Amino acid sequence: MQFTDAAPIAGVRLTRDGYAVAEVRAARTGIQQYAGSEVGRPDLAVVNVYRPPESVFANDSMASYGFKPVTINHPAEGVTADSWKALAVGVVGGDVVRDGGFVKVPLALMDSAAIKAVQDGTREISMGYVCDLAFEDGVTPEGEPYQAIQKDIRINHLALVPKGRAGPQCRLGDQGAPKTAPTKAPLNHGDRLMTLKTITVDGLPVETTDAGAIAIDLLRGKLSQAADAMSAAKTTHDAALAAKDAEMAAKDAQIADLKTKVLDGAALDALVAERSTIVAKAKALDAKVVTDGKSNAEIKRAVLGDAAKDKSDAYVDAAFDLKTADIKTPDPLREVITDGVNVADALAQRDAAKEARLNRLNGIIEAAA
Repeated sequence: MQFTDAAPIAGVRLTRDGYAVAEVRAARTGIQQYAGSEVGRPDLAVVNVYRPPESVFANDSMASYGFKPVTINHPAEGVTADSWKALAVGVVGGDVVRDGGFVKVPLALMDSAAIKAVQDGTREISMGYVCDLAFEDGVTPEGEPYQAIQKDIRINHLALVPKGRAGPQCRLGDQGAPKTAPTKAPLNHGDRLMTLKTITVDGLPVETTDAGAIAIDLLRGKLSQAADAMSAAKTTHDAALAAKDAEMAAKDAQIADLKTKVLDGAALDALVAERSTIVAKAKALDAKVVTDGKSNAEIKRAVLGDAAKDKSDAYVDAAFDLKTADIKTPDPLREVITDGVNVADALAQRDAAKEARLNRLNGIIEAAA
């Protein structure tokens, strides 16, 4: 897998011929971060790649630095003999040494445009190389977790970049302030440069890498899903409340309707008189007919028997009236005069009938409430 790495150029000096020479820290050990898509793991936003000392300072790896071309930024492909003339602006020397946790190399820049780019702020070093990348979880001796480890590192070229992955410790030394203000530095990822991009988060512009933008988009998606779930839950809750309110309103309407049907004294007297007449006529037709606890319609159907089966209430009323038309109903006043019945008893019977009727109606209202 091809990688690019970055590090400063220290102690730059110009030769009599105008060349720039320096000794630089070109690479380092430790953790470097890559976008998952750049190392074959698009399922991961960011991958911590470990460069162990035994890989960075291996003899074959150290030897591969010598006499490699210097470029401005990383070319799309590795530098070869066919592309050297078009891409190279200098060369790495052969005196490659270890400097603590860094690899230190001499370099020379022969191209005037490259020298001016360094003077104007393109001052960090990034190594272009290939290596074997093994995906394995682990923790460095310093306690940093990683998901992949580099092995068999082989250098292809050294690139001068605005910002390198190895950080400002791998940088060309200053010789006075840059002639121009530093520009927004692209981040070096894999074998290509990844420029910072600006995205808007809650109305605020935020600069981040492509990997950072992916992570932010994932978080935005989760927040949107959570908001949708909360909205759906609120809609369900509101619908349940509305259904309960409708149910209560229906009961209130039913209670109000029943209250309008509560009879006043005159209406109740009329119902009692009607009931007494129906019971008297029914008893006259069938002395054994049961009237207690039955409605007027049920009493009429009981008296008519099979003749009322499957007939409408209107038919039953007419048939009952026709059948009992010649039956004389008792006259309570005449009975009092003739039989000497106690008026108080008659009134008590009437009042008892009224009270029973009222109790029945009140029971219906309470059941509905």
